[in-house]
Parts: sequence; structure tokens; C-alpha cells
Amino acid sequence: MLRRTKIVATVGPATDELGVLTAMMREGVDVVRLNASHGTVDDRRRRLALVREAARIADRCVGILLDLGGPKIRIEGFREGRVILKEGQPFALDTTLDPKAGTEEVVGCAYKDLPKDVTAGDSLLLNDGQIVLDVERVSGTRIETRVRVGGELSDRKGLNRQGGGISAPALSDRDREDIRFGAEENIDYIAVSFARDAADIEQARRLVREAGGDARIVAKIERHEAITNLPGIIDAADVVMVARGDLGVEMGYAELTGLQKTIIHQSRARNRVVITATQMMESMIQNPAPTRAEVSDVANAVMDGTDAVMLSAETAAGRYPVKVVQAMAEVIEGAEKYQLTHSRSRHRVEGQFKGTEEAIAMAVMYTANHMKVRAIVALTETGATPLWMSRIRSDIPVYAFTRHEATRRRVTIYRGVYPVIFDVTKNESTEDLYRALFTRLLELKLVKSNDLVILTKGELSGATGGTNSMQILKVALAS
Repeated sequence: MLRRTKIVATVGPATDELGVLTAMMREGVDVVRLNASHGTVDDRRRRLALVREAARIADRCVGILLDLGGPKIRIEGFREGRVILKEGQPFALDTTLDPKAGTEEVVGCAYKDLPKDVTAGDSLLLNDGQIVLDVERVSGTRIETRVRVGGELSDRKGLNRQGGGISAPALSDRDREDIRFGAEENIDYIAVSFARDAADIEQARRLVREAGGDARIVAKIERHEAITNLPGIIDAADVVMVARGDLGVEMGYAELTGLQKTIIHQSRARNRVVITATQMMESMIQNPAPTRAEVSDVANAVMDGTDAVMLSAETAAGRYPVKVVQAMAEVIEGAEKYQLTHSRSRHRVEGQFKGTEEAIAMAVMYTANHMKVRAIVALTETGATPLWMSRIRSDIPVYAFTRHEATRRRVTIYRGVYPVIFDVTKNESTEDLYRALFTRLLELKLVKSNDLVILTKGELSGATGGTNSMQILKVALAS
């Protein structure tokens, strides 16, 4: 059985050796994430070249996701690099303080408009909620607080306002530079951090297109406001990411599991891809095996229907980047054995289809789930038909046969969809097409002679948006 749920892995210092990256891909990495929150554009360009070389050596089609830094609100630095804050002590944030002059009494803040966004009575959460400050007074550029939950606080840690409400725009000047980089390098997916509403997603898409790029847009759900505006954000995006770090801080950890399930369900119902991210195997940054809780976390995301699960520091900075990919793949495969049977899917039972391609895709999956079909072959230009197919739970693989490299990379993140190089325009007749399809399937050992496969295609070979037929074929080569 092929692993259906995909693996996104972040690159960083731990993956800067070609051999390590190649081994990760052989263990099952489907999409590589470049995290723009760290390093420079030149760093990302160097790592991207390394990723593409590793994919070539591993003979794997691998997608690329560029994750924009966004308006991550951070404190500045301390004179000694870190301080210990004690419960009940006064502590201030001052946006005019020198970035390296922080003490146990005050620290600077990189977001200069923070004093405008908070008032007395608010709670500020630092370092993923490990430090809690109660705001007592705001005066000019200075926010006076009292420590409710103390602990060690070091340079450049993140800051959230409990309940959301930070007004910083989703896209910074640095993000715009990274968008231009993404367009130049033909990046497949660009993620918008801290999106508040559909307008943030639409702005990012416009900037990508103006820069000459064709990347699909990923909406990271990590703000309180994003939950309020969730349906609109999902509709505006191509992919949705459940970014559980900041989302858990802003919404409260007790809400997180329910929110994750809701986001996954609503994304799939709207024919969008969904990624589950953050601390999925966090302990493997230091340890060679995951905890039982992490295994359950990954497995539950898989059973909920996520398209992909994401590794962050586990691969970017961890001690075991290859082992963590291997462990993730094993957990996914184990979880997929115990999923609800595909016949229970009620996807799109209500409502109307948006077009011919979606109607064909739904008909294919219904048929495949009620026949002994070995594989589904979608002749595709853009990957739209395989995307719709992947919304239906099934253990039958969908092979996206396409001549376009960009489409092959794009479908790597779709659950249960696998890219295959195939140029439909080189076949002059229907007989030639079938022969070429069967030859390709057999040489890749995806099927055997006499297996049934379902084929979707359009009347005009190579035409975008033309899928209008499905056929049930028996694999056979004329003697």
C-alpha cells in the first residue's frame, strides 16, 4: 500500500549536507519547506539549489514551499542574552529601547506599533505562552506589565496578545522581497504567515502574479482573527496550514484539538489542501525516537484527513533529520491501515458541482470505491482533476500523468496523488494513447496485466480545463 498522507520537511543547518538531504528524500519527503523567518534570500537560494540536486540524485519529484516570515512580533535582545523573570515582578516593553539593552526590568520590542494595540488589562504571551505578562499601563512607547507566569526569557522570542488583536499587516517589506525570490525560482507554494482574512491571501496572490510567479498560496491559520474569518480565508487560498504554535497561544491550548479538526474538515469540504504543522515530533530534535503522544498526534491528524504533516525544527535543526522522516512515514502508514473505510465518505453529497472536471472526479471516485480498480490515471495539465479526486477518502492511488514539471511538483502535496511524467500530445490516436499509458504503468510496476484502471481525460489533448470523460480500461498490450 502506498503512503497517501504526504510529508513536508523544513530545511536548515541540519540538512545542509547533500547526503543528508538525499537520504531524507529517499525516506519519503514529498515537499521541502524553506523558512523565510531565518537567514537571507541568498541562504534560501543556496538551500533551494541543494534541494533540487538532492531530488535529482534521489530520483524524486519534490515540491517546494516558501514560508514567508510575516509580522512575527518579537521582543529585542538582552545585555546578557537572557534573563529570569519572577512571578509578581514589574517588567516593561519599550519600543524605543536599544535592541541589545534588555534587562530584568525592561526589553525592547521590534514591532513599533505594539503600544497602540494593547491596553491595561490585556495579557501578553511570550515564548509560545511560557511567559505571561499582565498589562497594567501604556504610556507612549512603553508598556508596563507585571509578570504572572515567569521563567527564563532570551533574545528575540515571539510575543502574542491573548485573544489576538495585533494590527500588523500580514505582508512585510521582507516578505515582498521573498515573494520576488519565489517567482524568480519557480517556487510551487508560498505560505502567508499570520493571515487575518481573505484580503491578505488575495494580496499575496496578486504580488506573486505581478512578480511573474505561478505559486499556489498557502494560508497559515495562526491568528484569532483567522478563525473568525475562516471560511473566507479557505475559499481565497489554495492550501490551508493548521499552524498550531501561535494559534494555540492566541486561542488557548484547550481549544487547539477541536480547531484542528474543524480546519481540516472545512478545508477538505471546500476542495482545499490542508497541512497540519508544529511540534509533531518535537522530541526528535534531540532524541532518536518519538514519544507515544507524538505518535498519537500524527496518527490523529492522518485519520482526520489532513493532506500532509509537517516537520519544522525536527529536520531543520535536529540531531536526527533522516530518522524523523522515517519515523513520520512509519506512523502515517500505521494510521492509514486503521482509517474509516472509504465507502463512508460523504464528501460533496450535498450541493452542486462547480464544473465538468469536478463532476468527473467525483464520478471516478464513487466508481473506484465500488469496483476492484487497481489505479486511477488522470491525464492533467494543471492538476485540478487529481485535486478533486484526492478529497474523497480512498485507498486507490491517483496517478497524475502530466508533461508539465510544475504540475508534477504541485501534486506532491495532494493526499493519495502521485506524479508521473507523461506527454499526452505525443500520441496521435486513441490506440497509441492506451498503448503508451499501459506501457508506462507496467514499466513503473504500478499495475499488472489485466488489472482494471480508470482513466480521465479531455477530448482535446493538452488543453487546460478540458477533462470531460472517464473510461474503465483493462491493462493489456497488443501483441
